[in-house]
Amino acid sequence: MDRSSKNRLTPHLLPRFAGDTLFDRIARAVCRAGCLPRKELYEAWEVARRVHRRFKGGRVVDLAAGHGLLAQILLILDRDLNGALAVDLRLPPSAELLSRELQVDWPHLAGKLSFKEQDLNHLTLGPDDLVVSAHACGSLTDLVLDRAVSARCRVAVLPCCHDLDVADQGGLQGWLDGPLAVDVTRAAGLRARGYRVYTQTIPGDITPKNRLLMGEPL
Repeated sequence: MDRSSKNRLTPHLLPRFAGDTLFDRIARAVCRAGCLPRKELYEAWEVARRVHRRFKGGRVVDLAAGHGLLAQILLILDRDLNGALAVDLRLPPSAELLSRELQVDWPHLAGKLSFKEQDLNHLTLGPDDLVVSAHACGSLTDLVLDRAVSARCRVAVLPCCHDLDVADQGGLQGWLDGPLAVDVTRAAGLRARGYRVYTQTIPGDITPKNRLLMGEPL
């Protein structure tokens, strides 16, 4: 199966996920909902697993959330999370449908997850929050990082769509390709603002934009 496919997962693909693993159970719920590209399932799963290994507890806030799958997988992985908020300027109409299908197998999600349509500039965050964002396009990743740093909370981003005309490449473009220079500069910026930084990648066959940047206040 091509894990990078942008084709929607639909009920006819349920037999592909017939196992007893947690991933297969989540994938079956996504297939039943029939609204999410295959690539987004694998991205959310791989990011959530890595974030969960590093950070636990608090409230997860999924910014530029789309369907909010990343937040919901984190709630499934970590019962110590006290809630989750999925925020986007415009939420897809099918976000609630996906949420209901996941709640069939994990009823506790109903009491912990909420959706909000809001400009990220106006969102209130706190130091106990865990801010996550998978493929917030271009400078939106920088906004997510800035909002998390302002609140002194933990953060994890999977950047994409680097706009090299406006992005800060840190003067590194003579050594590194543009997108990598931008992400290295982002990591250095977090360190300069008093964060411990962790860098990982998710599998490249899912997306070539696979650099995961995580940080927590010192």
